Amino acid sequence: MNIPAPTPSTTGAPDPTFANLHNDRFLRACLRQATDYTPLWLMRQAGRYLPEYCATRSKAGSFMGLATNRDFATEVTLQPLNRYPLDAAILFSDILTVPDAMGLGLTFAAGEGPRFATAVRDEAAVAKLAVPDMAKLQYVFDAVSSIRKALVQDGKARVPLIGFSGSPWTLACYMVEGAGSDDYRQVKTMLYARPDLMHRILSINADAVAAYLNAQIDAGAQAVMVFDSWGGVLADGAFQEFSLAYTARVLAQLKRTGPLGETIPRIVFTKGGGMWLQDMGELDCEVLGLDWTVNLARARALVGGTDRRPGKALQGNIDPNVLFAPPQQIAREVAKVLDSFGKPHQGPGTGPTHIFNLGHGISQYTPPEHVAALVEAVHNHSRAMRC
Repeated sequence: MNIPAPTPSTTGAPDPTFANLHNDRFLRACLRQATDYTPLWLMRQAGRYLPEYCATRSKAGSFMGLATNRDFATEVTLQPLNRYPLDAAILFSDILTVPDAMGLGLTFAAGEGPRFATAVRDEAAVAKLAVPDMAKLQYVFDAVSSIRKALVQDGKARVPLIGFSGSPWTLACYMVEGAGSDDYRQVKTMLYARPDLMHRILSINADAVAAYLNAQIDAGAQAVMVFDSWGGVLADGAFQEFSLAYTARVLAQLKRTGPLGETIPRIVFTKGGGMWLQDMGELDCEVLGLDWTVNLARARALVGGTDRRPGKALQGNIDPNVLFAPPQQIAREVAKVLDSFGKPHQGPGTGPTHIFNLGHGISQYTPPEHVAALVEAVHNHSRAMRC
């Protein structure tokens, strides 16, 4: 079936957003434009489930050795694209690079998650915080530029590149807790007992994240994503005050266009944030990412807009654990997700669109061949839906 070409630029000039891309479906879907199938990428798509990733990480010696080395970061970013026909690349890095650049000392011990040498738990520690010099994060920007070059084949990039950061609230959680947490006791104690300190941390984080993402855009990121991984642990009211407001502060400062005048879509993902979908629908961004607890049909009705009314493109949201099922069952679960969203916008102009993804990051134990089954099922079923 033919999908009509997007409406041409009113200036008559080609749209630089899609220039020099072999596959621009992801960007078109972000901007609520028609695509011939539902584009797909996976959170944490470059990771430990791939044996080639594990081999490269072994060469690097540590996670930070991998993430801070331009060539290694480029290599692992491209690894999933070499295996699967995915529709976007995402920068290989970590959500905690910004507080690391603030001097908190980020490490990854074998078999453990991230940990900071210095936790921020009192007034003196908060007073020392400041937006870091972006030069301390040059390794990230070098990786972005390197990946953009490595994606080029026959004069065009294979797919667009996504840059990202943790949200101000998620960064604050790690900064105050000093590591991951099961009960969020330290960060919530500060939130309720000293909200003034929490607001100070969040203000600094928001301005730092905005500067960081803008530098990624300058380096070549073609879309940027804010991961609010811990937003869902907050109470109603606290989410709006301590998470959503500071995500909005980031978005207000982000560049809308890249170095060539291309549109840079902005994606916000809040794990556990489904109950606040209408609030998130007011954010100044193009795409909302959803975890697996959210019904896509309901989300589309609430915030997806129509062919005549603006809204958000939606991203997500299959349960990552579906990937442990046999391929035939994976295909059935994929169909459920796609059918829940329904037929995306077709034809010229804009309307409701869907980007397929997991509801959170892929598990390190996922069989790689099951990812291949997922990708094939998404592409096949979503093409059939458009006929």
